Amino acid sequence: MKDVMKRKVAYFSMEIGLKNEMHTYSGGLGILAGDTLKSAADLKLPLLGVSLVHRKGFLEQELKKGYQHEKDSTWDYKKHLKKINKTVTVKIEGREVKVKAWKYTLKSTGEVPIIFLDTHVEGNTEYDKSLTDKLYAGDQKHRLCQEVILGIAGVKMIKELGYDIDTYHMNEGHAALLTIELCENTTKKYPSETKESIKQKVKEMCVFTTHTPIPAGHDKFSSELAKEVFKEYSQEFLNYINTNHELNMTKLALNHSRYSNAVAMKHGEVSRKMFPDKEIDFITNGVHTYTWTNKHLAKVLDEELPQWRHSPSYLRNVLNVPLHKIKRAHNKAKEDLINYINKKYEKNFRTDIFTIGFARRATGYKRADLLFSDITRLKEIADKKGKIQIVYAGKAHPHDYQGKEIIQKIIQEASHINNENINFVYLQNYDMDIAKLMVSGVNIWLNTPLRPNEASGTSGMKASHNGVPNLSVLDGWWIEGCVEGVTGWAIGENYTEGDNQYHVDKESLYEKLELIIIPMYYKEYYKYIEIMRNSIALNASYFHTHRMIKEYVSKQYF
Repeated sequence: MKDVMKRKVAYFSMEIGLKNEMHTYSGGLGILAGDTLKSAADLKLPLLGVSLVHRKGFLEQELKKGYQHEKDSTWDYKKHLKKINKTVTVKIEGREVKVKAWKYTLKSTGEVPIIFLDTHVEGNTEYDKSLTDKLYAGDQKHRLCQEVILGIAGVKMIKELGYDIDTYHMNEGHAALLTIELCENTTKKYPSETKESIKQKVKEMCVFTTHTPIPAGHDKFSSELAKEVFKEYSQEFLNYINTNHELNMTKLALNHSRYSNAVAMKHGEVSRKMFPDKEIDFITNGVHTYTWTNKHLAKVLDEELPQWRHSPSYLRNVLNVPLHKIKRAHNKAKEDLINYINKKYEKNFRTDIFTIGFARRATGYKRADLLFSDITRLKEIADKKGKIQIVYAGKAHPHDYQGKEIIQKIIQEASHINNENINFVYLQNYDMDIAKLMVSGVNIWLNTPLRPNEASGTSGMKASHNGVPNLSVLDGWWIEGCVEGVTGWAIGENYTEGDNQYHVDKESLYEKLELIIIPMYYKEYYKYIEIMRNSIALNASYFHTHRMIKEYVSKQYF
């Protein structure tokens, strides 16, 4: 009962990335959710998490001749989760679907329980049992049914467990149906109230975070599909979700939230243009400092700035840490990455060669192939300015055929430039462990999205936490984090709307590598180490989830 009384905020997310062995995430959204809840535990905040169990994970990636093949990413959920002896039911297409739950407790200076919902219950149809099997799998109907489980069953399960929640936080629109369940509950509690009055009461309970500036990234379902899935629901329920046109999950969440935010300053501007009738603030993302700082640098920080583990803002004082200690820690982290690559992929990567890192979900707007857009020029840079090693990673969604083609194109293009001056590897099955190796061990972190499509981007923040400078398009968080030549470098900073963005960014990328970055690395290495130290002091000290969740507390929760 003590634990039940303490929880005041319920954080709903379709994916939550906690550790590598738990396949409950696909990428940035899930890792952010996990990092958020880790900081909540560190700071003893009264949160609990709600997600789906995803018994078969997202996908396990295998590359054959450069083309991605997928299989289920099953995991031993019973090893990590504790079964809860409670069951709730929801209606899907008129059927009664039973939902059970598992619990994981994040333990730090405080504790945050996380509830994972599961439809693999005796009595459910095989289709209904599959709803919590895989992350982002199936067709539109399957997706909507998953969102029924997350939003509606999630609220029911919280109530069944006895939690008295003040604030429901929807991390992306996947959880928006929780607002309708709250409307139903509130209507039962206040039967004489008007619809607008009920809606206002629910708004006081809900907050919302949007994570995408791309229209296709906002879940929308046809009114026909919504009516099919919500068969036998009351007309009042259907009125709440506005099935006359379509069920837009982002709009549903915005319409029922007292506060909504984007995840970077620029993303806030873009979101307000997409939804001009809504008030959308911004809270820039962060990463969990302790999780993403490599062990070699952590040892140095423990010696020099012991407060960093509890208060990441102390990292600004890393400017007083001797450069040779930063250099030594990074060299060890780079050795870890190089050893992994050489052993697993039978490569001959070396620790003394300038190494570029790029890892993203493989999809069109992230432009992973920009670095390879002019192979001749890339070769010339390596020949004239210094040898280059390139490390890539990232999965494409099973239905994103353009993303799969981009992976294949990159691997094929790279096969034409592998020589004594350029070495390339594409790491398969990108996950949390590989991510940490990469952001710790490369010399520059590359990011080349088509602006303004990067909502925030957190991998670059992880790189900063390890003293790895960013070379990135000015979009998302990097607009706030980039101090040119101090924390890293901007790509295409002279771009103005109407220019050929691809050409401007390509030229800028090659120029920065050829004229500034690679020459500095090989000829003025200690100057390069200063930029590495600046990345920690100026970026890691701010772009962390301790700062981020404190903003959520002050702006959203209380």
